[in-house]
Amino acid sequence: MRVLIQRVSQAKVSVAENISGQIAHGLLVLIAIENNDTETDLNWAANKICNLRIFEDDEQRMNRSVLDTQGDILAVSQFTLFGSYSKGNRPSWGRAAKGEVSEPLFNTMVLKLSELLGKPVPTGVFGADMQVALINDGPITLMIDSKNPE
Repeated sequence: MRVLIQRVSQAKVSVAENISGQIAHGLLVLIAIENNDTETDLNWAANKICNLRIFEDDEQRMNRSVLDTQGDILAVSQFTLFGSYSKGNRPSWGRAAKGEVSEPLFNTMVLKLSELLGKPVPTGVFGADMQVALINDGPITLMIDSKNPE
């Protein structure tokens, strides 16, 4: 599982000009699932997302998590994080799980994030053509990969 995490002051996702999810202060997480991802990957990623200390404390040091700041999380499915462009200029998506595999795992991930956060996590619409708008705060952008934890 790969997740692109962006600290935001606001973010929203729309489908056909209708907002399907939005947040103020918190994290926009773009989530890609691959064929061999399991609940272990989901749990690792959800815990990492919720506990990353990337928000400033009173001394302006990145020492607080989204949990500490009572921020929100907006989750968007993003299979293109598994794009491979090693054989030319057109990416291939071979590592990305098909919808019948990735959609249930994505939904489980959203439930896990909601459980850890203690409130609902808004989302985009799985498989839809979505438009994501955000104000990246910092800017802070991180990539995590459950198969390559750093």
